[in-house]
Amino acid sequence: MPPVRRRHLPSLGAFATFEVAAKHLSFTLAAKELNVTQGAVSQQIRLLETALGTPLFIRKHNALELTEAGKALFASVTVGLDAIADAVAATSGGAEPQQVTVSATDGMARFWLKPLIDSFRARHPEVGFTVLASDADDTLRNYAQVDIALICGNERCEVGEQVHFLFPELAQPVCAPAYLAAQGPFDTVERFNEVNLLHLHDSHWNADAIGWQPLGWSEWFRAHGGVWGKGPSSLITNKVGLLIEAALAGEGVMLGWHQMVRRFIASGELVFAHPGTIGAGRGNFLNVRQAALRRPSVARFVSHLLDSLAP
Repeated sequence: MPPVRRRHLPSLGAFATFEVAAKHLSFTLAAKELNVTQGAVSQQIRLLETALGTPLFIRKHNALELTEAGKALFASVTVGLDAIADAVAATSGGAEPQQVTVSATDGMARFWLKPLIDSFRARHPEVGFTVLASDADDTLRNYAQVDIALICGNERCEVGEQVHFLFPELAQPVCAPAYLAAQGPFDTVERFNEVNLLHLHDSHWNADAIGWQPLGWSEWFRAHGGVWGKGPSSLITNKVGLLIEAALAGEGVMLGWHQMVRRFIASGELVFAHPGTIGAGRGNFLNVRQAALRRPSVARFVSHLLDSLAP
C-alpha cells in the first residue's frame, strides 16, 4: 500500500480569512464580517502570503486587487470550504440547516419579504429565518451567511450566484379610502399640490445600501406634466415604513411602491389616488448563492418567492 502523502498547508483559519477578504476586496469589511480587528485580518493574510511565498493582493491606496495567484487561490479555497461544509453536515447526521438568511432594504424586508416568510412558515414551521435589513449597509448581501439577497438595480452579481428578476420598481400615489373621499377626487396632477403629501427625505436615496436615482414627488409631477409645489408636509422621513403607516392612518398621500403596498391595496386599506405611475428603469432582483441552493429549505423558499409573482 503506497504511503499517504502528507499535505503541507497553512492553517484552515488563514484560508477562511483570505476567502472573506478576497470576496470583499477589503480588509476592513472582512474584519467586520469576521468580528475581528482589521489588524488581525492583515496579519493572517501576511502570514498566508509568507507561507505560500507569493503575494495574494495588490495593495493600492484605499483599494485591494487580487494577484493572479490570489485569483486562482480564491476559486480553489471557495470550492474547498464548500466541500468541507458539506462533509461536516453529512458527518453530523446529514440534517440540513433549517435557518435561511436573507438580506434586503428595510422597506422590502418589512412589506414584501416578511409576509412571504409568514406564508412559507405556515407550511414549513420547522424553518427559521434571519433577516438582515438595512438602507445604510450595502455590504450585508456579501456576508458568507447570507443565502438570499434582495437587491435593486441592473448590476451584475458575482459569478456562481443565481439572479432572478422579480419586478420593475414602480410607484403610484396611494392613500386611505377615507382620505380620498374627503380630499379627492384627484382628477388633475396639480390637485395634489393642494393636499398633504408624505414623502421620502433626500437622505433615503443617498444611503449606501440604496444610492439610486430618486423616485419621489418631484419626479412623479414631472413625469405627468406638472410641477411639485413642495408645500408643507406632516411627514418627511427616510423610512418607507413610516410613510406607509402614515398613509394607512389617513394622514395624506404617498408614492406607494407597488410591491410594498399591494397587500394593503388588496385589503382595501389603501387605494390608488391617481392612475399615473412612475418608474426609474430599474428592477428588483433575487440573488441566490448557488451553494445555498443545495439546502432544501433554501431551494423551497426561493420557489415560494418566485411562485408568489405568478399572475
